[in-house]
Amino acid sequence: MRRILITGGTGQVGTELRNRPWPSDIELVAPTRQELDLSDCDAIEELITAGDFCAVINSGAYTAVDRAESDVATAWKVNALAPAVIAAATKRQGIPLIHVSTDYVFDGSKDGPYLEDDHVAPLGVYGGSKEAGEQAVRTGNPRHVILRTAWVFSAHGANFVKTMLRLGAERSEIRVVDDQRGSPTAASDIALALNHISLRLVEDREPHYGTYNFVNSGEATWYGLACELFAQREQAGYAVPILKPIGTSDYPTPARRPANSSLSTEKLLRDFGIEATTWQDALRRTLASMY
Repeated sequence: MRRILITGGTGQVGTELRNRPWPSDIELVAPTRQELDLSDCDAIEELITAGDFCAVINSGAYTAVDRAESDVATAWKVNALAPAVIAAATKRQGIPLIHVSTDYVFDGSKDGPYLEDDHVAPLGVYGGSKEAGEQAVRTGNPRHVILRTAWVFSAHGANFVKTMLRLGAERSEIRVVDDQRGSPTAASDIALALNHISLRLVEDREPHYGTYNFVNSGEATWYGLACELFAQREQAGYAVPILKPIGTSDYPTPARRPANSSLSTEKLLRDFGIEATTWQDALRRTLASMY
């Protein structure tokens, strides 16, 4: 039996990883936050050293973007120091590490989708800590894949889609930011990509290492995503609110967000043959799983 450790196993991506079908000889070990605190470096190292794993998928992270601006130490422990410990421990064990990262390593000033080797320039604590985590993985274990993604939604946890559904049930009108662009991405599709990548690395079939982007195809603003969300809800017979587009300046937050979070996925398609469906289709499938 081959064992794969999944950190952040109860988060959006971790939950979808556990729900996916895996080969019969693969055992997933996905400790809860109470069972494995990613700010406890000793516990991380002890688990990986004693666990007899064939790979580690680090899908855990401190993702409270605005709270990170005031909770700097915890964000850096989980997003930068923990990946450093995981990378060092997996290297000692001679196993690959697959690490989930974010579009927030970029400042959003580029015209067009970001490539993997574009200059990073995080705007806040969350992005800065995630970029440091990437560097820790790169330098700590050569056998790594860093998978950047963006605008994650699912039926689990906290995310934009679930927030909009809640607000839509409470209000007749919702104001939504319309000057930030990105690629909404289903956690289930990220899990599918991670499943494919991790098995490829474990089986060592012409492995590719390095940094990759994965998002669902197509782009939208937050307002555009909300419009599509409620259009699909209306088609299913639900009452929907009125949506009003606003600018980022009309909705101030502690953390600055990239104006452009679009990511190119051509490298992942070339090296791993992974091609994502449209975000609209991913949204439809996610809503169907919720209702």
